[in-house]
Amino acid sequence: MSFDEALAYLLSLGHETLTMKLGLRNTEALLNALADPHKEFPSVQIAGTNGKGSTAVTLDSICRAAGIRTGLFTSPHLISITERIKIDGAAISESDFANLTLQVKTTANELIKQGHLETQPTFFEHVTAIALLAFREAKVEVAILETGLGGRLDSTTAAGAEIVAITPVSMDHEEYLGNTLAEIAAEKAAIIHPGVTAIVAPQAEAVLEVIARQSERAGVAPRFTGQTLPNSYENISIGLRGRHQIVNVSAAIALAEALRERGFPITRAAIVRGIESANHPGRVEMWEGRPGYLFDGAHNLAAAHALRDYLDEFVTQPITLIFAAMKDKALSEMAATLFPKADELILTKPDNPRAATVEMLMSVLPVSFDRARVRLASSALEAVQLAREVTPADGLVCVTGSLYLIGPIQEALGAGRARTSCL
Repeated sequence: MSFDEALAYLLSLGHETLTMKLGLRNTEALLNALADPHKEFPSVQIAGTNGKGSTAVTLDSICRAAGIRTGLFTSPHLISITERIKIDGAAISESDFANLTLQVKTTANELIKQGHLETQPTFFEHVTAIALLAFREAKVEVAILETGLGGRLDSTTAAGAEIVAITPVSMDHEEYLGNTLAEIAAEKAAIIHPGVTAIVAPQAEAVLEVIARQSERAGVAPRFTGQTLPNSYENISIGLRGRHQIVNVSAAIALAEALRERGFPITRAAIVRGIESANHPGRVEMWEGRPGYLFDGAHNLAAAHALRDYLDEFVTQPITLIFAAMKDKALSEMAATLFPKADELILTKPDNPRAATVEMLMSVLPVSFDRARVRLASSALEAVQLAREVTPADGLVCVTGSLYLIGPIQEALGAGRARTSCL
């Protein structure tokens, strides 16, 4: 199986955000038939609404700074699906990805043939199994798993992580997780089970109550992190941009200390080096130039507020905002938060069945926003072309609203362009 064939097979299973099926049975059956690769290494599982990816990459950076061989599983990807599976900081090769996909596909088909599975595992169930297989083959010392959706029934939960974390929880994916903050929190808090070390980032009171009940049922005393860095790390430089990253870095520090308690040789110096060198493409990521580009996949209202805070504090030049979002998001509120920062606004729609149309985005345009400053683009390439036309050389193009927009825009700009630090 070639890489292109592997990708075509996975995509044939349906779009991951439309065909997701919450439940562990398929993943558990797959992993069992693959000789339980997840049992060959300890795992850290990170759930939450915002910040779980940033927490995961920071912890990965810390572990690698300590000389620990890591496996990192995150989602979604920006350009290539191989970005989701990293060994020691490097994306898995296309050939390895293809070989592992064939192995998982063959195993899944055999399970269906034998009657052990009723339906074909989903895209995300396949990719989770591929990641865990890759980690076993690479002989990683620890796997860091970003939860895809929720927690209780997410495929990554089948790995049985010994250390778990819950980053800030807010309203998102209500159609799958529940219509109240407490219901959503319950899905995520369910990763706290007997015997784990649980790290909990700052939460709303309703979320804390749910986490407290789940922790009591599991007999676990959760460790709470704060809005500021621990005293012994308060003067360090954070590689990830934005004050909101302090919460995520604090959680990563607590996770690193939990790993140290379990025998991993993680020193304070390694924690500092890891935090300073952490990198998370597509999350307040700056490309220098004339104009410059800022990419942030602020995919829900809480993330939109975090981006707005960053723009308010650090950006003074004219902003061209390229925006797209999924139609199930709080579009009016996100628009009210971000659009007023735009000197020029470009609305577009990524190639995703969940994406809001430009007509939907126009319908949530704040009444006070000058419609003469709005342009509509039918594709990422057209959005980039429009941005080049309307943005002054000293300006900034901010691409946001969905991670599914970031990749196509970066491809349109040229993925080989250097990512550099700025601001």
